Amino acid sequence: MKKFPLLFFFLGIIVLSCNKNNDAPIIEEEQETPVEEAKLPADYPAQDFMWQAMNSYYFWQADVADLGDDRFDTSEKYVDFLASESDPGEFFYKICNNHISVVGEAQAVDRFSVAFENYKDLVNVLSGVSMSNGVEFTLYAFQDSNDIFGVVNYIMPNSDASNKQIKRGDAFVGVNGTTLNRDNYIDLLYGENATYTLNMADIIDNTVTENNVEVSLTKVENFSENPILVSKVIEQNGVKIGYLMYNSFLADYDEQLNDVFGNFKSEGITELVLDFRYNGGGRVSTAVQIASSVYGTKTDELFLKARYNAKVQAIFTNREDETNFSDTTFGGVAINELNLKRVHVITTTSTASASELVINGLTPYIDVVTIGDKTRGKNEFSITLVDDASNGFFYDPNTEENINPDNQWGIQPLLGRNENADGFSDYTTGLLPTLPLEEDISNLGVLGNPSEPLLALALNHISGETAKYSRQPSMTAELFSSSFEFKGTNNVSSMTGLIKMKPKD
Repeated sequence: MKKFPLLFFFLGIIVLSCNKNNDAPIIEEEQETPVEEAKLPADYPAQDFMWQAMNSYYFWQADVADLGDDRFDTSEKYVDFLASESDPGEFFYKICNNHISVVGEAQAVDRFSVAFENYKDLVNVLSGVSMSNGVEFTLYAFQDSNDIFGVVNYIMPNSDASNKQIKRGDAFVGVNGTTLNRDNYIDLLYGENATYTLNMADIIDNTVTENNVEVSLTKVENFSENPILVSKVIEQNGVKIGYLMYNSFLADYDEQLNDVFGNFKSEGITELVLDFRYNGGGRVSTAVQIASSVYGTKTDELFLKARYNAKVQAIFTNREDETNFSDTTFGGVAINELNLKRVHVITTTSTASASELVINGLTPYIDVVTIGDKTRGKNEFSITLVDDASNGFFYDPNTEENINPDNQWGIQPLLGRNENADGFSDYTTGLLPTLPLEEDISNLGVLGNPSEPLLALALNHISGETAKYSRQPSMTAELFSSSFEFKGTNNVSSMTGLIKMKPKD
């Protein structure tokens, strides 16, 4: 952006007038007209940071006129633009490329960039720390009605809900005695009240009926979810099969995750089922770790190649935009590898981002069998940016003192797309399952139990008995929303620690 000096004008006015009782002119005292001091970019620190960061790194920078390098030919015009939207959050979404919050889902290009008023809240949610009562659920719409109902997907261990009479498969139709509908569900389930009561229901003969049971739940501040919900070894027809229910790619649990694969290795498993059905993504470095555990720590083979905007792409000179399989976790611990030729992955429409990246990154090397429903289709990656110009706006927990004290906003904009070794990244509409099967609302089963429908299908495929398995759920409904959409790691592929930008020599 061109820089222009700001000009200040002051004008003193001498007014001559005639006294009607005296023909002699009277010289009035000189008056100075007050002039409003011109505004500077620093007067709009959040908007200025957002524009500078988005102009530099945003994936669609070249497609957004307001982010153009030659958009403003004077500083005054630039400042006027920053001042055009007083709410920094609204300003951010307006400079995105047809953001879903601005144009709606049907016309959206950018569906996943987000902004937080306090960067610490953004950092926390990306670390799996949030205010939660421990219930994850899916909301469904009643046919020909504005009302909706919920079904519990799972309960987080050590949460408030883990001590209550509520479990996977339970249904609810109201909150605090008010029937849930398309218009009130956000206020009732995600409102300011930390405590609320769910009005439960029974599902009998494909009919949802309120049963007068109430469950009181309280959200706890700074609750940290362990994404490793279930890990076990299942032996079937003499074959040892590892099963991992993994719900978010969180770096804080990388070593525990590595231990899970170490146990699989010591147990001698020859097949693996990764259950990503509710996993909306998270850290790409953890995706690299999982893929390396599955396929092998082949550090000379490409796992992903990042594609940025033209300005950023021009910085790379020697494969800095490529990430190979790894032999250590992000924390430097040797990765436990299984060296499998095949993996089964359970997916639903809640499977997104880093989860899809594992599937796509492994596909060129081994047989990836997906079971369930089409994935979300989030093929872009992002990173946390804050107002720290000295670090190129990249968030670094070790240099928080450099963040502008006048601007605590944090943004997570989309920076690019990751290709696999075959150059494929075109799955915006989702990855189709190898063996399709929707979850049965009336029979969700117990996660990790061999009889749970999606796992049962995976086990049948491993044993070669897929033809004997019925793929028709007895009850489905129109998916309306889910608690996963409100999780901080949902639809996130964070490249934190993997972006290796450096100036050309």
